Amino acid sequence: MVLVLKNEQIQGLVPMNEEIEVIEKAFYELGEGVAMNAPRARLRVPWKEEGGQYYFNNIMGLVPGMKSMALRIDSSFSTEVQVAGSKRRVYPGDFVGLVFLFDMDSCALLAMMDDHVLSVMRVGATSGVATKYLARHDAQTMGLLGSGEQARTQLTAALTVRPLKRVKVYSPTKENRERFAREMSAETAVEIVPVQSAEEAVRGCDIVTAATNTVEPVIKGRWIEDGTHINSIVGGDGFLPRRELDDEAIQRAGLIIVGSKVQILLDRQAEFAGPLEKGIVRSEDLHELGELLTGKCRGRKDEKEITFFKNNTGMGIQFAATARTVYEKAREKGIGTELPLDLFMTRRGDKLFSP
Repeated sequence: MVLVLKNEQIQGLVPMNEEIEVIEKAFYELGEGVAMNAPRARLRVPWKEEGGQYYFNNIMGLVPGMKSMALRIDSSFSTEVQVAGSKRRVYPGDFVGLVFLFDMDSCALLAMMDDHVLSVMRVGATSGVATKYLARHDAQTMGLLGSGEQARTQLTAALTVRPLKRVKVYSPTKENRERFAREMSAETAVEIVPVQSAEEAVRGCDIVTAATNTVEPVIKGRWIEDGTHINSIVGGDGFLPRRELDDEAIQRAGLIIVGSKVQILLDRQAEFAGPLEKGIVRSEDLHELGELLTGKCRGRKDEKEITFFKNNTGMGIQFAATARTVYEKAREKGIGTELPLDLFMTRRGDKLFSP
């Protein structure tokens, strides 16, 4: 039987500590050359209105240690808006976002899942893995830019790997950052305070995380303290040259880790395209998370070094690891709707079907 899971059924199934564990395993296998990840592919065309785009997203990867292969697809519409004087990319209206989970032994389709909750889980957990290995062990304060769902999992992941005592949160809409601070303070029992500017959120913090829908940089290099670890999740492409850090912030980072170097080059991602052309950073200065986990690149040099993790792309291995874990939890709890496998499986028999 093929299990179908909706967002509301997936929510809360996997605790963040377990999600970080499986994401770390997936990136370790990638660093060892065992797991496989195809570059993210996107199609965009102008649509409906000025600044509007039809958008199709395709991500796939496999993690042999979990016997798991996943394909994530999205069909949606996006447009650009102004919020508090800054450009934002938003996705209004209904959409299709699905993850197809396959078993590598039987080749069978195990599950079809909504992708939204899975996506915010894996993004947060990936930053959590990077923070675990890059942030100073005595890190106690965090500056968080953004107050949406991505910001929630970024915060939860950071709290899982470091004993933070205080978090400053900024987003352009006052009501949103105040609501976030109030709700997440109650949920985490950590002091979370809303602040009035990005600069105020960043200054004096041990960990700084940007989880925004910005188009333009929101973190300035001159605000960053020595020894800070920075996370950023915007993974723009040639169609949408989005970035969260300015050139000075990139230049000040002594160690830069990314999810995928290939994706940076394929998409000409704005966070690095300009700095690479200007010589602010070199290609050889960029290292992948899998390399960090397997010891193929160094970690933090000392307590004063600024480290930067660019969570720069959706990766199929994240979905393969996360979806398999969610699937097993859902099976244990009897959650979801079942469809007959024969609706999807080709029975070869004595026929010469391909592949």
